Amino acid sequence: NNLGILWSLRDEIKTAQTYLESAEALYNQYMKEDGNPPLDPSEHFMAEEEKITDQERSKRFEKAYTHTLYYLAQVYQHLDMIEKAAQYCHTTLKRQLEYCGYHPVEWALNAATLSQYYLSKQCFMEARHCLAAASVIFSQAGQVPSAEDNEMEQDQQDLRQRKAEVARCWIKYCLNLLQSARKLLEDNIGELDPDRQLELKAQRKKEEDEKEKGRKKAVLFGTSDICDSVLAMEEKVSSVYPLDFQEAREIFLVGQNYVLEAKEFFQVDGYVTDHIEIVQDHSALFKVLAFFEEDYERRCKMHKRRLDMLESIYVDLNPQYYLLISRQLQFELADTYYEMMDLKIAIGNRLEELDSHTIKKINSLAQLAIKYYELFLDSLRNPDRVFPEQLEEDVLRPAMVAKFHIARLYGKLITSDSKKQLENMQTSLEYYKFLVDYCEKYPDAVRAVETELELSKEMVGLLPTRMERLRAKLCPFI
Repeated sequence: NNLGILWSLRDEIKTAQTYLESAEALYNQYMKEDGNPPLDPSEHFMAEEEKITDQERSKRFEKAYTHTLYYLAQVYQHLDMIEKAAQYCHTTLKRQLEYCGYHPVEWALNAATLSQYYLSKQCFMEARHCLAAASVIFSQAGQVPSAEDNEMEQDQQDLRQRKAEVARCWIKYCLNLLQSARKLLEDNIGELDPDRQLELKAQRKKEEDEKEKGRKKAVLFGTSDICDSVLAMEEKVSSVYPLDFQEAREIFLVGQNYVLEAKEFFQVDGYVTDHIEIVQDHSALFKVLAFFEEDYERRCKMHKRRLDMLESIYVDLNPQYYLLISRQLQFELADTYYEMMDLKIAIGNRLEELDSHTIKKINSLAQLAIKYYELFLDSLRNPDRVFPEQLEEDVLRPAMVAKFHIARLYGKLITSDSKKQLENMQTSLEYYKFLVDYCEKYPDAVRAVETELELSKEMVGLLPTRMERLRAKLCPFI
């Protein structure tokens, strides 16, 4: 173990791996051939009467092996052997609980981190188990009593931060579970597919019981008293895909509670980036909940909540220091206004005819979406305010989508003034043309925007004819 640590400190990870794997093999061979606890190294320097008990020897030997697994988990992570790293991390955590060799806060953080690996594999039951265990073990750390002593104050601050970090892992759990369910349930235009919903509900009923029994055995942490607390914690949130609004709402509410908990510590003063990420996750929770909501008006209200929370942080953000976050917020605000405009159009289509209030609302939402897309595109300009001739790969797709959406938004603006309509169509055409021309000049860009490009080509073909027709109507008055 010590040689393994030494080589890993020298960044010789492969060499460290060799030593640690031979330590693991030694343990397994010894347990197979002998099985009795060996002497502890310290006993060679003790008087006969000071020798330790077999129980204590066993405890120390097992602790040394737990360390082997712990270091191997880190070595595998360094070598990008993520799956193996997760297995070893899981076994380490399990053994630390069995042999009571852990610090509650550190253990909880490691378990919460492991949950994020399970999330990436869509193993929601395992992820939830890790998080529930993390929350239960964290509570053992207790509240550090407040004192005048600076060190005590620092301890309490650290404890609050760790608690907020575990809460953030819970937020990701709820968000991932909802987003994965959405992927399963959406049709080809991103709406809820009722047939698929019924099919999945029937399928779930059949599978549920066997699955729960089979997978549970592999992942349980802890002794029986800890298990009961973990189980109680798990029961507060589902680990199966929500298939309707009610189920989605229950997961959303758990996520929202953890958002509030995380924001208590990660406040905007002092933790700008963390705070904004948590707000973005909160917005994403509302966005995915809206997918399950069938009532368009209520869906609009959810998006309005998103706009309120995102705009309030965007307004105070200095893009000079937070360019990337600023762009993310601009794009998300634009998308949200765009989504709301689509919903208002869908509501308007159900009316006999559009009233002036609805028209005003649709136009206002479209203009706000255009405003934020334009702000995003402006952020890509160089100091001389010139738009780049060739876009960087990381902004290529968002920039093209922004151009495409602006083109569509100008086409959605409602006006009874034909001259204004002609102007909007002309602007729309220019944005569609940008996409087509750019992809002709840089064919590598086509992959990033295949769908948008196809529609843009279609519109570049159709719009001039429509504009001609409108001009012909206008002729007598011009």
